[in-house]
Amino acid sequence: MKNHEENQQLLHRIRRWVVFIMVGLALSGLTAFPIQIAFEWLLPMIKEAGPSFPFYKWLLYVAGGVQDTYHHYPFFGYGTDWLAFAHLLLALVYYGAWVDPVRNQWLFRFGFVACAGIVPLAFIAGPLRGIPFAWQLIDCSFGVLCFFPLLRALQLTKRLEKRQPHNFQIATP
Repeated sequence: MKNHEENQQLLHRIRRWVVFIMVGLALSGLTAFPIQIAFEWLLPMIKEAGPSFPFYKWLLYVAGGVQDTYHHYPFFGYGTDWLAFAHLLLALVYYGAWVDPVRNQWLFRFGFVACAGIVPLAFIAGPLRGIPFAWQLIDCSFGVLCFFPLLRALQLTKRLEKRQPHNFQIATP
């Protein structure tokens, strides 16, 4: 009985990390929908803070681009809608790791590949798109920071896998 309780505690810890990953993906996706509205809301604060605000000139430039684009070419927002949708789908995919992390540990490895892919994407596409180097580093930080919850979830999953008898099935909710 003690072994079963320890397995359940381990499963609970894994699921907390998976929920953390899912929430991060979902929030990242949800923030992509209201880009125009967010800039309309943030722009007065940025202007009030003045040039001492981090990335002041860059954010004013981006806000102007967003306003102009959405005014003249609102269909470009459709691209960020798809970006948001992809993040929400990825968050949903991780439900498989929540249900049965041992069977679906491939999702953690998939996450590692995605995290690693952020760095070259930022450093290749960033300069091509005129993104400031410091902003590219911020973008890279998402891949670096997400790596650690994925790693912890995989480590705990490996421990659970070793503890489980081969015929042990995790009860699905």
